[in-house]
Amino acid sequence: MSVTVQEVDKIWREADCIWTDQQIERSIEAISHKIEEDLADKDPLVLVVMKGGMMFGARLAMCLRFPLEIDYIHVTRYGMETSGSELNWKVLPQHSLAGRHVLLVDDILDEGQTLYKIIESCRAQNVASIRCAVLVDKIHDRKYVADFKADYTCLEVPDRYVFGYGMDYKGYLRNADGIYAVKGM
Repeated sequence: MSVTVQEVDKIWREADCIWTDQQIERSIEAISHKIEEDLADKDPLVLVVMKGGMMFGARLAMCLRFPLEIDYIHVTRYGMETSGSELNWKVLPQHSLAGRHVLLVDDILDEGQTLYKIIESCRAQNVASIRCAVLVDKIHDRKYVADFKADYTCLEVPDRYVFGYGMDYKGYLRNADGIYAVKGM
């Protein structure tokens, strides 16, 4: 379903701000300290899930004050829709994951199907360890695997359609400088 720029602009203007840019920045800084404790001496590979994880991944990487490598994958379930379907692997990592300590970075843990399947794929490639950092965890009881949680979570959001700081609304609004919820969704 296509959307016009005018419709997207209206969505943004009417949206509820859930988290401000300043609150997001503070939460990223806070989890960066925990990640440093766990991974600073392990030569980690930070694996960012595109497109949603790019803003969070970039900011998080700048907060991590130790040597690391960065790579990315592009896996999607949504495309231009607002609900998920099957996984679509668009880009695989360029680095070998075998024997590496991997930090998987994504924008949101919603139902968790995408992250869970990415983690399974990484484990199948014989990673030394895998940890997951997410910007937000959406609070509801529809997780793909019961009690599935990220190792590092910045913030929680209500069970609403959210966008901003990398998360999109129909391909738009990843650039919003906070996390917003669409009115009525």
